[in-house]
Amino acid sequence: MISKNSISILACQSGKPLAKKIVKKLSPKTKNGINLIDSTQTIFANTEIKNVVNESIRGRDVYIIQDVENHSDGLSVDENLRSLYTTIDACRRCDAGRITIVIPSYPYARQDKQDGRDGITAARVAWELEGEMGADHIITMDLHNSAIQGFFRRAKIDNIRGGFVLIPHLRKLITNPEETVIMPTDLGGAKRANYFAQSLCTGIAFAYKERNYSKANCVESIQILGDIKDKDVFIIDDMIDTGGTLMRAVLRAKEMGAKNIYAVCTLALLNGNAIQDFSKLYNDKIIDTVIGTDATYHSKEFLKENKWFKELSIAEYIAEIIFRIHKGKSIGDLLK
Repeated sequence: MISKNSISILACQSGKPLAKKIVKKLSPKTKNGINLIDSTQTIFANTEIKNVVNESIRGRDVYIIQDVENHSDGLSVDENLRSLYTTIDACRRCDAGRITIVIPSYPYARQDKQDGRDGITAARVAWELEGEMGADHIITMDLHNSAIQGFFRRAKIDNIRGGFVLIPHLRKLITNPEETVIMPTDLGGAKRANYFAQSLCTGIAFAYKERNYSKANCVESIQILGDIKDKDVFIIDDMIDTGGTLMRAVLRAKEMGAKNIYAVCTLALLNGNAIQDFSKLYNDKIIDTVIGTDATYHSKEFLKENKWFKELSIAEYIAEIIFRIHKGKSIGDLLK
């Protein structure tokens, strides 16, 4: 039986920046406050990873925070995922009562369907988390494809919305909804864009991308359906990786007469030349702001040096979700 007073927040090394923010927001909600559970990660010379929980969590309701896209310590997605596995295993062997994984950026989310002779790695991650590792509950954010939830057969999974944090900020930026347009980077994001447009009472346009699937992260051209001339355009996506698709959409929108252009996403990975390319678009006055969240880590130096990027925190949102789940309360209104 899990005690209602035994909530524990634990973090893998790459998840600690976000975990510390969550603990700060969660602690006032509890009777006696909480601290981040002490743990140690060791990486051996042959790259094996070991995680040790340094205090008792027996019978506790444990929430493990991991950011697989945090590469500040030089760890890849695969290494961060392996760190998560070893942490789950340590918690299971320490007789934790219930194990919930908080992993805003779901690893391999874009490998969600078979196209030729490739594998469906997103499914493999699901099976490993709930099967071999034994996680009871998964909390992730803005899955690239919501169908990934169907890969879980035993563990409960909640796919929470980045829009819960993003939309209130966008509402402050919009002065005239009738002269504002929400636009996804492709038709696959139409449902997400419609959710933002309805919430903000704006118009909507659609971008269509033609990909060259023989090359990674390669988009041949972008076309836009809808009236965006002399309007503020908010281009919405779940993630920005190298940013190639989004930048093409930005340039095409500017060619079609858009006034102010904003890029909005939950997961701002900003890999490859994305930082340099967005800096150029900003300096050339083509894009106004890129708005993202701390669901993926951005250093203080990055935030200080790149004025074109606005980071919103998901910590309060995650803290409230953890608190309600721990207390057995509904989170339905936080998923709308």
